[in-house]
Amino acid sequence: MQVRDGQVVYGCSTVDLNGRVADRAVFGALDWPVGTRLEIRESGGLIVVCADEQGVFRVTGRDRLLIPAAARQWCRLSPGDRVLLAADPVGRRLVVYPPAVLDVLVGQALDDAFGGDGR
Repeated sequence: MQVRDGQVVYGCSTVDLNGRVADRAVFGALDWPVGTRLEIRESGGLIVVCADEQGVFRVTGRDRLLIPAAARQWCRLSPGDRVLLAADPVGRRLVVYPPAVLDVLVGQALDDAFGGDGR
């Protein structure tokens, strides 16, 4: 069994019609005030969000994030998709795990757990 040594805060959210995701615990841990500038980019199928004074995007509301249309297209996110949110409060960053990435990660874990059978 692995021992947890990080400070990552996890949550799940549904992408709404406008591309917003919300989770009180995740965004509370990040403590980004409204107006905080953000860099939002894709990396390996994930959406990576970092507080960045030079960022183009901004926090527009408490406990939620608007994922820009371009980022949703990069990761094939649609309204109604469920995503895993992983906040790193110390690094002031958030990673959004779209369903396609979760399918791969969970599939690998199942293969490991069941000796490659995955059933």
